[in-house]
Amino acid sequence: MSTEKILEESYRTNSSTTGKNRKRSPDELDTKSVVQAVEQDDPSHSAHDGDRTQRTLKNRHIQLIGIGGTIGTALFVQIGSSLTKGGPASLFIAFSIWCTFILAVNNCLTEMVTWIPISSPFVRYSGRFVDPALEFCAGVNFFVFQAALIPFEVVAFNVVLQFWTDKIPVAAVICSVLLAFAFLNVFAVKYYGESEFWLALGKATLAVGVIAFTFVTMVGGNPLRDVYGFRNWNPSKVPGAPFAEYIKTGDLGRFLGFLACFIQASFTIAGPDYVAMAAGEAIDPRHNMPRAFNSVFYRLTAFFALGSLCVGIVVPYNDPDLLNAISDAHPGAGSSPYVIAMQHLNIPILPHIVNGLILSAVFSAGNSYVFCASRTLFGLALEGKAPKFLTRCTASGVPIYCVAVTLAIALISFLQLSNNAAVVIQWFVNLVTASQLLNYATISFTYIRFYNALKAQGISRDSLPHKSFWQPFCGYYAFTGTFIMAFVGGYTVFLPGRWDVPSFLFSYTMIVVVPILFVFWKLKNKTKWQPLETMTFFEEERMIVDDYEVELKSGLAG
Repeated sequence: MSTEKILEESYRTNSSTTGKNRKRSPDELDTKSVVQAVEQDDPSHSAHDGDRTQRTLKNRHIQLIGIGGTIGTALFVQIGSSLTKGGPASLFIAFSIWCTFILAVNNCLTEMVTWIPISSPFVRYSGRFVDPALEFCAGVNFFVFQAALIPFEVVAFNVVLQFWTDKIPVAAVICSVLLAFAFLNVFAVKYYGESEFWLALGKATLAVGVIAFTFVTMVGGNPLRDVYGFRNWNPSKVPGAPFAEYIKTGDLGRFLGFLACFIQASFTIAGPDYVAMAAGEAIDPRHNMPRAFNSVFYRLTAFFALGSLCVGIVVPYNDPDLLNAISDAHPGAGSSPYVIAMQHLNIPILPHIVNGLILSAVFSAGNSYVFCASRTLFGLALEGKAPKFLTRCTASGVPIYCVAVTLAIALISFLQLSNNAAVVIQWFVNLVTASQLLNYATISFTYIRFYNALKAQGISRDSLPHKSFWQPFCGYYAFTGTFIMAFVGGYTVFLPGRWDVPSFLFSYTMIVVVPILFVFWKLKNKTKWQPLETMTFFEEERMIVDDYEVELKSGLAG
């Protein structure tokens, strides 16, 4: 039997061992009776809230899942709006700086997730390492964030499709996309992993392609033989470059332009949380998860940092065509700086290829959100913070009711039938902007508590399967940056003459709701702040993974 086959089949021990170091022959890995046999030995295990997800996601799946959930229209289309506000230098600097915060969050997650690779990990960690009330509000926050982004991507899919034609009924597009999400997320998680791998590979190809396009054309490789280089960064060629003014003039205006780009970066760049959500269904997690975390961060940094640099190279920040495309909400790639640059250089066909790849990127992002939202809801149900029936899994390990609830929420995509698509998209963006930052702040704070608990209990971090670097600095750095930015995102409504009630409510709703949820759950259940000296570290779940690793090694040895 091949190594890959043994790894793929031995996932069953994730839900069929009880922490007892039971030795089995390699042949037993192929039987379907292991779960029933173990439950007969230890009936209490079956009452462990039904954690029946199965380990079928391979290393290559996990590495691209993070990319699949983060690279979408924001990197190829919406980034043009930030360019017009801050200019090329502000855009590049803002995206590069924010990548350091993502690195810090990445370091926090990789150490905890590698040691305790469970379903919906960082949500459940917050309850065990901080307070069960924090787990409840963090889980609801992350679920709302992910669930609201599904209709966002569905609406965006229809907008991108209109680059070619607007003859296809909107309802037909929405139904087709949701049915495709259901197929890929319900029938078996292995289809999700495989589909996400290829869809994310398409995103990576597009990201690499536009970077290559930038380099080739800037040195003269275009039909006009125009060696434009860094012309759009040159203030003598483009007045106001490379730092543009936004809202105000002078240094204050340039700072506000940078801040606009920084806010865009804080919403656009992500990744570690998507990788972490796959921990409970990853094959050989203590070996594969650190590799996935490391590779995803560096790939995202390359794509987003270099991508932001390229956008400012191919088109000037004050280009009339770009400004008109944004103000008129040109569909699909019509608002992309890259497509506008291709049109300027008289390059045919490429705009259609770019739009096709953007279409696949949008679909991939929505697919990832369905997976992450359903697993978040599943994690809440496992911990008793959502109805217990949500813990029900299919025979192939899919939390079927969680997926159903998630897709039901996505039906609000049909709002597009009675409203302008751009308006609907903006509703979803405004609603969830702060949620992602609050999620990262929760992860960082949870790690700080985790770090201090290990220290208080005399557990050396050198004994962990993976030890991240620059700790606990990364925890404090990530917490400070993400927490502050959660409040900064809607700052423009406080400027003179720019007050807008809907913008204020959408920007700060979750910032108000999350503390209310925390207080509600704490008072309702009289939860306690977890003491560092007696905090537990999911001992049963870790023992299950220990047994799983023993069987992996014995299977490979056999």
